[in-house]
Amino acid sequence: MNPTQQKKQVLVAPLDWGLGHTTRCIPIIYELIKQGAEVIAAGNEVQCGLLQKEFPQIRCLHLEGYNVRYTAKRSGFLFNLLKQVPSIWKTIRYEHRWLQSVVRKYNIHGVISDNRFGLYHTNVPTVFITHQLRVKNPLGRGMETVSQWINYRWIEKFSRCWIPDYPAAPGLAGDLSHPALMPAIPFEYLGLLSRMQPQKAEVSKETILVVLSGPEPQRSLFEQTVCNQLQSLKIASILVRGLPNGGGSRLPELPFTQVYDHLPAAALNRLICNAAYVVCRSGYSSIMDLQAVGARCILVPTPGQTEQEYLAQLLDRQHLAVTSSQEDFQLEALLEKAQKLRYAEPPGNRADLEQAVERFLNDCGGTIHSRKMIQDGRL
Repeated sequence: MNPTQQKKQVLVAPLDWGLGHTTRCIPIIYELIKQGAEVIAAGNEVQCGLLQKEFPQIRCLHLEGYNVRYTAKRSGFLFNLLKQVPSIWKTIRYEHRWLQSVVRKYNIHGVISDNRFGLYHTNVPTVFITHQLRVKNPLGRGMETVSQWINYRWIEKFSRCWIPDYPAAPGLAGDLSHPALMPAIPFEYLGLLSRMQPQKAEVSKETILVVLSGPEPQRSLFEQTVCNQLQSLKIASILVRGLPNGGGSRLPELPFTQVYDHLPAAALNRLICNAAYVVCRSGYSSIMDLQAVGARCILVPTPGQTEQEYLAQLLDRQHLAVTSSQEDFQLEALLEKAQKLRYAEPPGNRADLEQAVERFLNDCGGTIHSRKMIQDGRL
């Protein structure tokens, strides 16, 4: 980049439904910075805290999340979510208005939104990141088709769609990322978006690594189940609680277990590569992290989250993971079953991400462009 040119200001804003949307934006931010952009992030307190630990140099703006509340029981998940649709719609409208003022105030040249539907703009290029082009739900294929149509109505307000998966079906996300019908805007497959890198194990692979994540109260409920079983099994283990800002309930005494509230990416990367098995949720970002290093994993979907259940079953059928419901979780039996897993082959380079970011920054240019012109292929 010519040093006399103004740096392109890019806003990156991930969804707040779990930290996976935030962590998978980290390699995108690294690539943006590498290619000379100045990044401004947006999110709630937890998201901004995580991103500023990784990137102390970037500005982070407060943007309230969708604040979806989850139930303790699987059976009430869908009804509980439907009740919150008016609140979600209100947040989408708010973040759309918020973006108009932020673009003017900070001279934003482009926006990258990870699943935040309101962050489209008429006059600057905007990217929507999702691996869920077809949204799984427990009401069957008919309702999945309806929800896909609604999903595309929002996605097509953006300039481009980035899909974090391999281009060839089924990829990691199967029907979610490789549906029969694609959105009517330019779309690109990025490969895996992960902070993790393959590393040679520093020690003998004997330790069990448990990484907790996701919304409350399910995170705490699963933590309680895991701790009870670790107490009785007395095996060498490491527990990462998924609490970037600390807090959480007091844990029972776990003499064979090292406990961390949260770990930076480099430390977590080492632990995953050194672990014999990794126990975690089947959130898509977690799956990408595990596949990026070829880890053998035990996946436990968040109760009621149809997408996580689908992903866990897909990897189980491919013999890349073993899976269990939270209600039936028995660590000892799952470890025995996981011994038969094959190691996943870590993916190659990240050329797809580099090229997608380069094209996006070219769209941004040095001045504000029309989104319509980008969609029509004139820029």
